[in-house]
Amino acid sequence: MFKKILIAASLFTTSAVLHAQASPTAERPASLQIGAGFSSANTDYLPNRVNGTTLYVDWDFYRHLGVEGEFRYVKDGQTNMYEKTYEIGPRYSRTYRGRFSPYVKGLYGRGVFNFTYRGETTANLAYNMLGLGGGLDYKLLRHVNVRGEYEYQRWFGFPTNGLSPSVVTIGGAYRF
Repeated sequence: MFKKILIAASLFTTSAVLHAQASPTAERPASLQIGAGFSSANTDYLPNRVNGTTLYVDWDFYRHLGVEGEFRYVKDGQTNMYEKTYEIGPRYSRTYRGRFSPYVKGLYGRGVFNFTYRGETTANLAYNMLGLGGGLDYKLLRHVNVRGEYEYQRWFGFPTNGLSPSVVTIGGAYRF
């Protein structure tokens, strides 16, 4: 009799302490991130670096795969020379320790190059371009990421040997 009471008591007390939790059956289907940053570029045209801004949108639609769209504007402070780029393409990212997300990207787009020739005339020319890059997003807060990135660009059809600037960007984004 004592044995039956002990078993019944243990069943009722352990059921109050133990409770089941369902493990997640699916991950978030997609994530969107919109950000801006400060960019510094080696234009491959001027001997000095030029600075400007970058705006970007990342849409990760499947596990580690997504799309990035980017607009960048860098301008030389001494001359009228500037570069504007409009790019879009795939990106691959991974998340480690919940905060670090390194990524690589390949972008295709259009670049606009503006310069003054011999101090007389201003030329504004547009070229197709390819950008390859990578970087690291760091999850600072639940919806805020900080980014550091490097991108190498190749502008097709630019006179002589083409144009191949390299750009470093530091920025932040809001993640939905």
